[in-house]
Amino acid sequence: MKKRNTMPCNICIFVGVILFQLWTLTSASKAFGQEPPPLPFHAAEGVGGLWLTHSACLVNPPEKGKVFGSPSVGGMFVDLGHEKHLEIFTMTETLWGRVELGYGFIRASLGDLPQKIEQATTVAISDQSICLHNFNMRVAILQEGAFNKQWMPALTAGIHYKYNSEISDIDDELFGTLKTIGIKDNDGLDFTLYASKMISGLPRPVMINAGIRSTKGAHVGLLGFTDKRKIVGEASIAVFITNRFIMATEYRQKPNEYEAIPGLIKEEEDWWSVICGYIINDRMTIGGGYGHFGGLLNHEANSIWGVALKYEF
Repeated sequence: MKKRNTMPCNICIFVGVILFQLWTLTSASKAFGQEPPPLPFHAAEGVGGLWLTHSACLVNPPEKGKVFGSPSVGGMFVDLGHEKHLEIFTMTETLWGRVELGYGFIRASLGDLPQKIEQATTVAISDQSICLHNFNMRVAILQEGAFNKQWMPALTAGIHYKYNSEISDIDDELFGTLKTIGIKDNDGLDFTLYASKMISGLPRPVMINAGIRSTKGAHVGLLGFTDKRKIVGEASIAVFITNRFIMATEYRQKPNEYEAIPGLIKEEEDWWSVICGYIINDRMTIGGGYGHFGGLLNHEANSIWGVALKYEF
């Protein structure tokens, strides 16, 4: 039986993405005049969300009656330790206030993994990093409060095509070892369904997001894709400490459908993070945070940190 992450449940269930609906609150309206705050953030895969998880709200929608919203771009750097890091670029465009198109580029450096592989097998791999391309389309099925029901959450469905441009070459150099442990493909499709609800009857606004994902991705696709589709859960919660300062935490379940290689590739574990964000003005946000990724390739990544910036045109 595969070992699963035994993280306590009280760490997980929450997503926090602070959605553009916050402008409907009086406090946010006063802080930003007639302009909504530039929320939600960009998730690493190039959609509206936190860092690891999504929200049901779309990024920077157009004004009522218009087709095109203004585009949004973002960047993120995550230090994974052991000379591994992620460099991320994201962009989104929302059409008709209902369809969000997004792209996320993730470059992951392999750190000392190539050297460890060569020491263990005498096989040298030429790639020192992996690039994952994420192409996203999300459709808003319901707006929050639809049908004049205050309890109704926003609901968004998404389809996400992922392409790993290096993993096939690496597997060829390893004589098919990755296929042997269950990494079968260099691309795959994820399907997501997310609900988001603003709770405004508290001393400060709180946004709760929860979603499910159907995926074949190993480490979101950074290690390639298996032939076993699995449904996993994701969630987050975000709190406006002030009108501009946000604290959030999120949890992302991982499928763990490949076999580990002792000393080289660890089992996949669930991810969680704690994040703070600041709204600089009505176009820009900045954030920083701490994450727990568990086993990541040949090392544990349990004390990672990252910074992110998002700008709306």
